[in-house]
Amino acid sequence: MTYISKPRMHHPSLVANKVGYTRRAYEGKVSTLCAGCGHDSISAAIVQACWELDIEPHRVAKLSGIGCSSKTPDYFLGASHGFNTVHGRMPSVLTGANLANRDLLYLGISGDGDSASIGLGQFAHSMRRGVRMVYIVENNGVYGLTKGQFSATADQGSKSKKGVVNRDTPVDLVGMALQLGASFVARSFSGDKEQLVPLIKAAIGHGGAAFIDVVSPCVAFNNHVGSTKSYDYVREHNQAVSRIDFIAPGSEITASFAPGSVVEVEQHDGRILRLRKLQADYDPTDRLAAMNHENTHQARGEVVTGLLYVDRDATDLHAALGTCDAPLNTLGRSSLCPGTEALDRINASLR
Repeated sequence: MTYISKPRMHHPSLVANKVGYTRRAYEGKVSTLCAGCGHDSISAAIVQACWELDIEPHRVAKLSGIGCSSKTPDYFLGASHGFNTVHGRMPSVLTGANLANRDLLYLGISGDGDSASIGLGQFAHSMRRGVRMVYIVENNGVYGLTKGQFSATADQGSKSKKGVVNRDTPVDLVGMALQLGASFVARSFSGDKEQLVPLIKAAIGHGGAAFIDVVSPCVAFNNHVGSTKSYDYVREHNQAVSRIDFIAPGSEITASFAPGSVVEVEQHDGRILRLRKLQADYDPTDRLAAMNHENTHQARGEVVTGLLYVDRDATDLHAALGTCDAPLNTLGRSSLCPGTEALDRINASLR
């Protein structure tokens, strides 16, 4: 839980957008994540995207599950609607809210543990049903709140801070989203704001299920095995009266590179992440080609970033169910309970 609020006052020279809000109006509370965490960069990108799109904060509903990533909605859009669900259940709660009030813009914020493990089934069904939402996974490959165990998205062969080798095949959420029918699928890097902000803006304007997988480095893994300055080493060589953890602050990892190129990014723990940005002439409208492109470069050890697939004619769950244009939560009793004659007609149509 976050207890520190930002001051309400702001400098009078701050620029306002078309609906009269400064960028500060899209911020939230002070982050309690580790200094240098990629998740904070994602929060900043969401703030920037919503401010540039002139979105009124109270028109947004942000939902999350459990984990470091699911804490982040507290750090942006403080004046919007918010709901923190139980572990892995964000998509179903968001689906219910969307069905009740289609007029809100829905942001679903999750993590690789929240969506690729306990919430994998929830993720799958929200994608295949076409729930209109921006589903962002802040993906760092570890359980950051429970001492850094591998998550389901951790690369096979990668080592934990304790030197344990991951033997399991990773869950590829991008590949799953493509197979399940998501109509907007993208991947980005938390340190590439130049790419991430436009992707979020495009996802917000999309008419169906929009999924963005954001690779987000975890600063806590500078505490690697073998370091004489690690906390485990100090504990083993110190007569302590208490056990207090402290995560040394790190610098935000950024990357700026041209479309079609590959860049090697060193993470906080020394591992190298190879990012490949889609070329400028890439066609994102072919689902099968997008799946093949992603798999081909994944086999080379490269993480493809950019807009992989989009269906410009996408529809959402409301269109599939044939619901009325008015939000269901605005309908009166006469509309929701039309009487026995209407019920008899429905029953007759099913015979």
